[in-house]
Amino acid sequence: MSIWDYANTQLKDLVAYEPGKPIEEVARERGLHPEEIIKMASNENPLGPSPKALLAMQEAVREVHIYPDGGGWKLRRAIADKFGLELNNVILGSGSNEVIEFIGHAFLKPGDNIITAEHAFLVYKLMAKVFGADTIEVPDPGLIHDLDAMAAAITPNTKEIFIANPNNPTGTLVTQEQIDRFMEKVPPHVMVVFDEAYYEFLDNPPDTLKYVREGRNVIILRTFSKIQGLAGLRIGYGLGKPEIIEILQRTRQPFNTNSIAQAGALAGLLDEEHQNETKRITDEGRAFLEAQFSAMGLTYVPSYANFVLVKVGDGNEVFRRMMDKGVIVRAMAAYKLPEWVRISVGTPEQCERCIQVLKEVLQG
Repeated sequence: MSIWDYANTQLKDLVAYEPGKPIEEVARERGLHPEEIIKMASNENPLGPSPKALLAMQEAVREVHIYPDGGGWKLRRAIADKFGLELNNVILGSGSNEVIEFIGHAFLKPGDNIITAEHAFLVYKLMAKVFGADTIEVPDPGLIHDLDAMAAAITPNTKEIFIANPNNPTGTLVTQEQIDRFMEKVPPHVMVVFDEAYYEFLDNPPDTLKYVREGRNVIILRTFSKIQGLAGLRIGYGLGKPEIIEILQRTRQPFNTNSIAQAGALAGLLDEEHQNETKRITDEGRAFLEAQFSAMGLTYVPSYANFVLVKVGDGNEVFRRMMDKGVIVRAMAAYKLPEWVRISVGTPEQCERCIQVLKEVLQG
């Protein structure tokens, strides 16, 4: 007998999510010094956290012998105030990924299905499989969500639709008009999840919060991992009508977000100067990368996020050869894009070095 004879059957064929390679592992594997390596693979903030967030976390360390605020009252209140909502519109998660898990616990069972775009964030499909649900992947021409086709794909067994906007890994955006037309077609039994991890990088983000205020079955996911530069803390949040948030709260483990994460997130949320500087660096770096790709004759997807998807031939090979030279990017074969890599926007110096190494690899 194997342990798999006792495990949940849907887990046997599940392929675990593989994150980007950490600098320390690449240094060890390649015989490089960590300071020689730059990581442009995981859409992290190259400026790091807000100085105010760092100070708040240092102060919070003094009280780690005390359990964290299990309700996250201060942070949830600040989030609610920022977006003109109430406390009971907000739930905290250990990263927005944990909120995806809450949604699965709350609304999925074997035989249900979710709908995603074909080239959407892999975690949606993986999480559905954990709960025994199927995934309907809708083709996305031009690597942009086809919301009309996604609406047409809804079945009586559809419980959730995930729309990442901007989308990871493509960086593409659907407009307010497309979203409004889509929402008119969604039946009440379907929960629409807008994953807006990169919304702060938009100049004029679509208004999805209006659907929360209208009491629709909508959940909005946001994170402190990107523009806030707090990826290592694992903290994010979901926004929804109170009835939905109450259900999600019942799926949450006590003390799921730690006190240091809450303190850093609260300070980072309030530091708009740091967010604005991060956006400025990102806008400039993204424009630089896209201009360089054009000059090199490479096909890329114009991006609205802090990364760019670029076609390089054999994505896995380019990924390996760039890593040999101390530059970590992300191969996209797992997303059914084997000819592409995703490159995060770094500092100006990091972007210049990345392009130099990419040229060397492609010419070699």
